[in-house]
Order: sequence, then structure tokens, then C-alpha cells
Amino acid sequence: MTPRVPRGGRMDLAIDAALAAVLDPATERASGERRLARLFADLARTSSRARAGEIETLIWALWTNHADATLDAAMAEASRALAEAQHPQARTLLDGLVAAAPDWAEAWNKRAVLAFVEGRDAESLEDIARTLELEPRHFGAAAGLGQICLRQDRPREALAAFDIALRINPHLDGVARAAASLRKSIGAKGLN
Repeated sequence: MTPRVPRGGRMDLAIDAALAAVLDPATERASGERRLARLFADLARTSSRARAGEIETLIWALWTNHADATLDAAMAEASRALAEAQHPQARTLLDGLVAAAPDWAEAWNKRAVLAFVEGRDAESLEDIARTLELEPRHFGAAAGLGQICLRQDRPREALAAFDIALRINPHLDGVARAAASLRKSIGAKGLN
């Protein structure tokens, strides 16, 4: 079980920084890559689950791939290590990726995922904040922020993060269910 960090400490600062990164109007400057812009526009317009899935796959492929073949191969190896729970290897690779390509949002996001899996929430939040600074449309990072907020017993912040993820990608069914459940729970507790 992940220990909760007392309010007012590093966890609060990390949550605030991650939320600020996604809420800051300056982050609307998302990467100028035309294909991603078109894909996000298509994702917002489609009502087809199948088409939404195809678009999400393309977005993830663009995020995960790098023009530098060496970095691309390292990302593939890090993703494999993460999927196979080879955490020390994944961490070494991801630390190397963020050092070698500090402007690659997905390198930061994958490292955030690893930190989350290992229960290092404050570190995960720091990497989520950097991911969102680089790619404010990163619905995966926004949803991850919500998961950490839930784990830290911060339901209002979790709901805000889930709502942001859904605004970016309205086809995240699990996130939509979590947001609806939180809305109901927060309303019942009078935390509005």
C-alpha cells in the first residue's frame, strides 16, 4: 500500500504543480504537429467507438515514437520492461530517455507510469506535470493524475483531473465511470 503524504507537504506541491500544468492557459500551445492536431479534432468529433479506438492508437503511436532511431528503440525496450514488471531496467532506460530527450513528453509519461506502479506518487506527479507542460493534450497523463489523487484521498482533485482527461478525449469509458462515481460521492458528502 502506498503511504499517504500529509497535506501541506511534497504531495500537495506536486498535485498543485501537475494541476497547474494542465489548467494553465499557456499550455494551450500544444505541439504544432499537424497530424496530432487533426487526430485530436477527429477524436472530439467522432461518435464511433471503433473510430475513437483507431484514433487513440494513432495518437499513442505518435507520442511513443521518436525520429531518432536509438531513442525510439530505447522507448520500445523501456515499454517492454515496464509491461514485464522489470522495473529496475525500465527505470534505467526511462531516466536515460528523459535525460537524452527532455522535450519528449512520452518519455516523462512512461517514467510517471513506472513511478505510479512503484507507489512513488510524488515522483510520478512531477513527471506528469512535465508531460503536461510538453503535451497538454496528454489524456493519459491527466487520467494518471486523477488516479494518484484518488490514491491520496483527494477526490475533488481527482475529479478535476478526470474531467480534464475527458475534455481532451471523451471516449475514455473507465475515466467517465470514475468521474461519475466521484461526482455522486462528492455530492453525497457535500464536498462541492
